[in-house]
Amino acid sequence: MGNFSDHIVNQRFSTVFHELEKRNIIKGKSDIAKKLGTYNHVINSILKGQRNITVDQLNKLFDNYGVNANFLFGNSPHMFMPDADSPGGVAVRDLEDRQFSAGGNIVLAPLRALAGDAVDQDIAAGSDLPRFSVPGLEGDLIAVEISGDSMLPTITNGDLVICERLDRGAPIRDNQVYVVVTDVVVAKRVQQLKSGDSAGHLRLISDNDAVYKPYEVDLEDVKQILQVKCRLTTYAIS
Repeated sequence: MGNFSDHIVNQRFSTVFHELEKRNIIKGKSDIAKKLGTYNHVINSILKGQRNITVDQLNKLFDNYGVNANFLFGNSPHMFMPDADSPGGVAVRDLEDRQFSAGGNIVLAPLRALAGDAVDQDIAAGSDLPRFSVPGLEGDLIAVEISGDSMLPTITNGDLVICERLDRGAPIRDNQVYVVVTDVVVAKRVQQLKSGDSAGHLRLISDNDAVYKPYEVDLEDVKQILQVKCRLTTYAIS
């Protein structure tokens, strides 16, 4: 079994946990487990380095305790958001109220790009969306949470993929992973199917090809393509 305590987010979660206890904001593992929608033994396993905290649990941590997401990712020394307004000095914020740093360059897209069963909605990238930063990742980027198993083992359920928008007509590299937006949103490997000198269709391929078969989409039906630059999995960058 891997030592999950090596991962920066798990380390920082342990620091946050003990600080919340010190401030008497929580009264132990059961208290925070209830707020994070999990169980006492799960929190205990995270603190012992036996499992990772999940994306959903992180969101609830930000939501309930005003924890600074950039601190969790190792990109800020400030544990909590600055507008502390709860007893004990921790800001309590709704998820929609930017639990992520407003100064980050990565937009957290309000959707899941299902790597198996696609979700029927477009990517919105308004300026009011949650943002965060990751050391070494620059530019105007979008993070999408993956749900599903069709891209196993390359991308696993709950991973965040960090993507760069491609302009229409920009070159696509065959067999690379992209988030493709048509009437649905999927993360797949892409191959261009050319008619003459230009590509007319895209073949979308799952890495878990024993279960999910390739299929084709008309390029005219593609509203947007995001190039996957890296993924955040078990809260390390790969």
